Amino acid sequence: MTETRLRTRTHGIAYLLTALFLLMLGLLNLRYGFYGLFFVALAMAVLAGSGLAYTIMNRRQQLTAKGHFIVLCTLNGAVLATSAASQSQAASHWAMPLLALNLLILPAREGLGLSLLLLVLMTLLLMLKAGTTEALAAFGGMAMLLGTGALAVRRYSTMAQSANDLTIIDPLTGAHHGRFLDENLQQEISRAKATGHPLSVIALDIDHADEVATLHGNDTLTALQRQIIQQLFEIIRAGDTLYTLSQSTLFLILPFTPEEGARVIAERIRRTIAERQWLPVESSSVSVGCTTCLSADSESNALIDRAHNGASQARKTGGNSVRFAPGSVAL
Repeated sequence: MTETRLRTRTHGIAYLLTALFLLMLGLLNLRYGFYGLFFVALAMAVLAGSGLAYTIMNRRQQLTAKGHFIVLCTLNGAVLATSAASQSQAASHWAMPLLALNLLILPAREGLGLSLLLLVLMTLLLMLKAGTTEALAAFGGMAMLLGTGALAVRRYSTMAQSANDLTIIDPLTGAHHGRFLDENLQQEISRAKATGHPLSVIALDIDHADEVATLHGNDTLTALQRQIIQQLFEIIRAGDTLYTLSQSTLFLILPFTPEEGARVIAERIRRTIAERQWLPVESSSVSVGCTTCLSADSESNALIDRAHNGASQARKTGGNSVRFAPGSVAL
């Protein structure tokens, strides 16, 4: 399961459980005649449901989705307002699930900051309404919940990062596995649209790969690809990512790179590989296709297909060339 899918599932379940919890609180308040609290709880349950709907609609962009912060700020504000306006202290208990929800949904710093703000403000409200003793007791319970949740999130983040590094990167070459290209490129497209920065991609096909495999064997082709990968790491920038799609096909994601930059990098790659001697095949070359993200591009497949089409056109002309797959409107 990829990181995006895991986050989508976690966010969805967290919002669903919160909505059910608030709905149950509302029904309990209705049973005992607290009609105001019932309607507030019902409205908050609907808001949590909207968070669930937002998660489903943005299931492919969970790592960059900004709407969660708005939903959670509204929920936290509603709890504080209800606690301040209500004569009963029961509304302060509604803060408990939100402390955990903030940590589960938001990035670590944002989630912890929002939960700490809720904890402090709720404690101050209780001190004004119920006295220091009850406020400190509630503070202790909420602080223990927040601390436990923060430690769990920290542990998960560390383990997830370690597992992610081992899963997506080939330890022999340092290149990313191709099965993660679609998801990571989708994230870069979302980030480029949010920031307005350009994004380009490059596809590389090793020329005459079938002949190399036939004459020298698949192991030689694999060794050649690894040498080319090491050479590429000396050319590309620190923020660029390199993917291995097959024994003869590589792919580059170039954030913050306009069309002109993509053309320059593609030509530099072609020239460097063509001019260097490779063992044991002595010489090799690549067919390179590149393209830049357009304002109309919302799916990663569009960029991937254009780059591969460019590489295919370069290969049809004899290889060792660069073809840019143009678009009508630059991002």
